[in-house]
Amino acid sequence: MPNININNNNNKLVNIRTPDKIVENIQKWVLLDTKLKEINEKSKNIRDMKTHIGEEITNYMKANELNNHIEISDGELRIHEKKEYSCLSFGFIENCLKNIIKDETQIEYIIQYLKNERKITHTTDIKRVYTKDRNYPK
Repeated sequence: MPNININNNNNKLVNIRTPDKIVENIQKWVLLDTKLKEINEKSKNIRDMKTHIGEEITNYMKANELNNHIEISDGELRIHEKKEYSCLSFGFIENCLKNIIKDETQIEYIIQYLKNERKITHTTDIKRVYTKDRNYPK
């Protein structure tokens, strides 16, 4: 049976003998975590490139007055306007309330009430923490 080091609540490494299955699962989890990190980085790069190229296409279409669409092999590309709303943060809510409520204590009460009424869920998850002296994927 292989050994594995586990960090207990006292921040001390404890060496315990573990069944082969848990070691195998840990190795699989770490491999999957690494793969997901690589895929997410590739996805981010692809999204960035698509955004940049999309801006170039949009500028070309507007400059050449292409009636907001270009025919392609399986359909068309269309320019359309979309609305993007800012996030509904407590700071935003507080600023809006200041426009309609003059009493600061009422505003503070409302914001605190909203914060206290948020639903909280607790889950258990695994978090990977990299040691600084090793070369891990970034």
